[in-house]
Amino acid sequence: IALFALVRFAPWFLRNLLVSGGMQAETWKLEPPYGNRDDQFAPKYSAGCFCGAVEFEVKADPVDAKICHCRSCQVLQGATSQWAVIFHKHDVRFTKGVDNLYFYNSETCSAGHRPPCKLSCMTCRSPLADEGQRMFLAFGGAFRFPNQQVPESFKPSCHIFYSQRVLDIADDKPKFMGHKGKSELFDPSAVQA
Repeated sequence: IALFALVRFAPWFLRNLLVSGGMQAETWKLEPPYGNRDDQFAPKYSAGCFCGAVEFEVKADPVDAKICHCRSCQVLQGATSQWAVIFHKHDVRFTKGVDNLYFYNSETCSAGHRPPCKLSCMTCRSPLADEGQRMFLAFGGAFRFPNQQVPESFKPSCHIFYSQRVLDIADDKPKFMGHKGKSELFDPSAVQA
């Protein structure tokens, strides 16, 4: 009878152990960008937090870069906007401080690694990135460029959630009222002079 119970209920027990935080809490560390064990990984750019406790590198140019003006980014960054540089997760790997990362999910207002979530250093609290299901949105200010020269591929292609801006930005970049390509463009002629 004991063997029957073990065989019958083991899958349920293991699944609930994983879901309740038993082993699940650590499985994300085995996946990119945290457990990226790509032997062919050739770093192109490096980044990290202010205090140096957390470091990561990327092996490719970004897919895109944007300036986000949404209210969540303003509050969570403590700034008027956020410069997001977007990479595929498999093009990113952490080289230091994975255990020193703090994760926050702004959709559920809860701590913990549940993408989409925001990453910061537990020591200096530097915001580092947003992790999505497939993409990694690194914050441009975390990168270390030779002579402070930002590569062209890192320069923002547009502004998003411009309807929530706190400052007008005078540049030639498209300004989407919501998500890029999924919302109207800002019409400066509609603004009262």
